[in-house]
Order: sequence, then C-alpha cells, then structure tokens
Amino acid sequence: MAPRDPQLLSQALAELISLRGFARSRADSDLHDTWRKVAGDSWSESTKPVKISRGVLYVDVRSSALLGELAAFHGPELTQQFQQLAPHLRVKSIKFRLAGK
Repeated sequence: MAPRDPQLLSQALAELISLRGFARSRADSDLHDTWRKVAGDSWSESTKPVKISRGVLYVDVRSSALLGELAAFHGPELTQQFQQLAPHLRVKSIKFRLAGK
C-alpha cells in the first residue's frame, strides 16, 4: 500500500461534516427558524416547511381553508419576507400543499 499525502485540515473537516450530516441539520434548522419568523405564531403552528427544491419552498398546511388562504392571498408576501431573512437559502417561490394524515 502506497503512503498517502497528508490531507488539509479544512478538507478533512468538510468530509466529516458531510459524512455526519451536520450541514443538512444546520440547513434544516435555518429553514424551520426562518419559516417560523415569516409565518408568525398563528400560521407556523398549522404549517410545516418540508424542503427546498429548485428554488421552491414546499410547505405542508394542515387545513384546506388555510391552504387556500395562503396560496391565494399571502404567497408573494411570504416569499419576499423569506428571501429577505434568508437569501442564502435561495427561495424563489413557495408552494403550499395539504399535509397528509
């Protein structure tokens, strides 16, 4: 077996973070914290940010009435607030979906 060259500490730490999933848990925490601030107490209790995919934030909503209200009247405003609080998450739009049981 040939000897290996020493690895940079920054590279080793980046690999460790990736392997252990620390970066993902930090991103999930940022997502949930930002949504809680944007949605406020009343809406954050009835909604759950699920994921960001291709710039779309998917949010599960517990009731169809709230889903209709958020999608029809509050989507652009919530998107803008989310972008201002967390530009690093690169959310372009929000899609609300009825949460499964």
